[in-house]
Amino acid sequence: MKVLKEPCKVQALSNELRKEGRIIGFVPTMGYLHEGHLSLVRRSKAECDVTFVSIFVNPTQFGPGEDYEKYPRDEERDLSLLKDLGVDYVFIPDVKDVYLEGYSTYVDEVSLSRYLCGASRPGHFRGVCTIVTKLFNIVKPHKAYFGKKDYQQYRIIERMVRDLQMEVEVVPCEIVREPDGLAMSSRNVYLTPEERKDAACLYRSLILARDMVRNGERNSSEIIKKMEEFILRHKSVKRIDYIAIVDRYDLTPVDTIRGKELIALAVFIGRARIIDNIEILEKDLGM
Repeated sequence: MKVLKEPCKVQALSNELRKEGRIIGFVPTMGYLHEGHLSLVRRSKAECDVTFVSIFVNPTQFGPGEDYEKYPRDEERDLSLLKDLGVDYVFIPDVKDVYLEGYSTYVDEVSLSRYLCGASRPGHFRGVCTIVTKLFNIVKPHKAYFGKKDYQQYRIIERMVRDLQMEVEVVPCEIVREPDGLAMSSRNVYLTPEERKDAACLYRSLILARDMVRNGERNSSEIIKKMEEFILRHKSVKRIDYIAIVDRYDLTPVDTIRGKELIALAVFIGRARIIDNIEILEKDLGM
């Protein structure tokens, strides 16, 4: 496994690999890796000739007062995990080499990003789209792997790739969960033992919602109301950022369940903002 820091060297390497006909897989991360990240790496290893992983805490996707400076970091541990998986290259650039002095160009998706996390974190997805575009231009992957825990991010990157006619396949991967259902996240480290126990209520609320659908409930407002009541029973919950039922493809709010929805939430537990989601399929309606 080789660790690379200079974007120009990564570009040159990728150009050579492409000339050799090698299929390049790419997993972009902000580090502090967990099993969710590692599942993406394994998928890339299984489907591609060469796997790149990037570790970069991207400052442009954090808003004022968010946790950029405190975001968990452990490069030594990350590199050990990636080496054990047989990753070929790890790209760990410095901020100054990604955002050059006087940097003033950004990439912004303006439709899907109006909803969910985009509504409560203005500018977040502009930062995401910008860094992913830059990483795609540097690593030049054939396939890029994204977890569906950040479902909105996956859909936005998919749309960006389509709209800008980028030559990369966006590969969605299923959510990896703890035994009690909590979606794996680097920010879970913020949770105290009591908060960690209460955090399992988020996934349970999503299962509650899906069970309501399977039992015949089709009214989104009624489902959201029951989810809110259930979540707020847990004392570690500070506030609900949002609970929303949206179309899985364009992320617009949906009033009536038809089997093509995403139920998504963002909730503050302690100082951690935790997101999760579950897809509602036609089979959940008995179709």
